[in-house]
Order: sequence, then structure tokens, then C-alpha cells
Amino acid sequence: MFDVVAMGELLIDFTPYGQSEQGNEVLEANPGGAPCNVLAMLNRLGRKVAFLGKVGYDSFGTLLRKTITDIGIDSTGLVTDPKVHTTLAFVHLDEHGDRNFSFCRNPGADMMLNKEELNLNILKNAKIFHFGTLSMTSELIRETTKAAIAIAKEHGAVISFDPNLRPPLWDCLDTAKEMIWYGISQCNILKISEDELQFITGIEDLDLAAKKVQEENPNVKVMFVTLGKDGSSFYYQGQKGFRETFREVKTIDTTGAGDTFCGCMLHYLLDKDLEQLTYDGLMEAIAFGNAASSLVTTKKGAIKSMPSEEEVHALINA
Repeated sequence: MFDVVAMGELLIDFTPYGQSEQGNEVLEANPGGAPCNVLAMLNRLGRKVAFLGKVGYDSFGTLLRKTITDIGIDSTGLVTDPKVHTTLAFVHLDEHGDRNFSFCRNPGADMMLNKEELNLNILKNAKIFHFGTLSMTSELIRETTKAAIAIAKEHGAVISFDPNLRPPLWDCLDTAKEMIWYGISQCNILKISEDELQFITGIEDLDLAAKKVQEENPNVKVMFVTLGKDGSSFYYQGQKGFRETFREVKTIDTTGAGDTFCGCMLHYLLDKDLEQLTYDGLMEAIAFGNAASSLVTTKKGAIKSMPSEEEVHALINA
């Protein structure tokens, strides 16, 4: 059995790295992609994880496969496309480390995974199956994602969903909204940002927005809302908990912070009955997730920047 299987994009995040002697901007090629970022954090916490996706038959695809294999993520479900190049993302950072993205993905290899290429042995042996919306931006990968969800459900997996909305990758934001609602309708564990929650509900008050999501989707057993630099909240069986983030760290790059938090939440929930969670336990979990996501922002990139459990506890206890 795999503790968590994730499906979606695996790509290169090109992050600013100063200037060359000639005054040209230098970019660092950081392995990334939200689903694999989540797995990287879980792997650091000792969980057995596997990835399903597609990269190009190019140097970046080779780098990505080697990277996730070397850190311990099972890559037997990673397919290589002989014709379409690996997806590239260019990360633009402001003075606070917050980022915007531009993409080379029209198409990118991650969009080209078809149903026949899914590794069924991995899917059928997942305790949790995790996905986002970048694997639903076009018809082919959308149908593959839906098929993967159905197979995982059929074999008893808990379903986890993080929209990870990237507006530049959608031809129409109404379709993006529709796909986010679809993902919510399928999942048992929902991690969503405050901006995404307001986007899909049209409700500014986060408590009311969360209530709407849970009342309309009783399949969502527990819901986590990330609030950027302010912290995170959970919503569970009519209860809400909130924890501030750890502001004492020096943030240089927020890429992967939400994915790190999501990985920590899945780590906590793996050994729990979703119907029998406790307020105190969830409060401890989001504190841990906040600390881990704060630490990952102190380094460039995500997959290779995940903190250890000891580092997280050291920050919490500082």
C-alpha cells in the first residue's frame, strides 16, 4: 500500500537567482509542481508515496524523474512523452517573496497523460489519492483525472483535493470554477486558499463561504483554508480552529508553502478516522503545517526544500 498517491503536474519552476556578470537575470531550475510538492513533504515525514504524471523526453524530464526518485517518491507511474516537452513555469517574486507565474505549457507533457497510461497497480493501492485542478485544464487530462478518481474510490481510497488555481492556464475562469466545484464534490479532504474559496462562492466572509461548501458537499469531512502570511483555519463538524503563522522566519520564496501545509495535513489524517477527529488534534496539526510551510519559504523552490519533522518542532518550540 501507498500512504498517498498524487496525480498532476511535475514541472520546472524557474526562480530568479540574481544577475550574471553581464547584468543578465539568472534563473534557477527548481523541480516543482503542486502534487509532487505535497508528496515531497510527506516523504520527509516518513510516508510511502507515489506520483502519477507525465514529463517530456528532454533534459528537464530526465532531471525531474531523477529528482523525485532520489528523494524517495515512487516514480513508476511517471510516463515520458516522446513528442511534447516538459512543462516550464517562470516564477516572478516581489519584495515579500510572494510570487506570480508564467508558463510554457501549450501544451506541456503533464497535459498529455491519457487513461490507458495510468498505473493501475499504484492507484488501486492508495490509502489517499490527491489531485488538483492543473490536471483538469484541458479535455484529455481532465478525463484521465476523473478516471483516476473513480478507480481510487472504487478501491477504498480517501480522496484529497487542493484546487491550486492558476488563472493563466485556463481559457475560461468559469470552467476553472466548474472544475473546482467538481473536485470538491469528489473529495473527503479539502485544502483551499482564501482567494480560491472567495472565487468559487462569491462570499467575502470565509466562515460563511466554508459553511456553504460543507453544507452543499457532505462528502467533505474536513476542510482546511490557508490564509497566506496570516495562518490557516480548519472547519470540521461545525467547529472552526485558527492558528497564526510563524512570522519570525525570513521569507524569500513562497512557492510550495500551501503544498507543504497540505502534505502535513495528510500526514496527520492518514492514521485517523475522519469521523472521529478532535479539536485539539486539528489545532496541533495546523500549527505543525503552519510551521512547516513557514520554513519552506526560507529557501528557493519546493521539492528539495522541505523541512524535517525535527526542524518543524524546533520552530514551534522556539
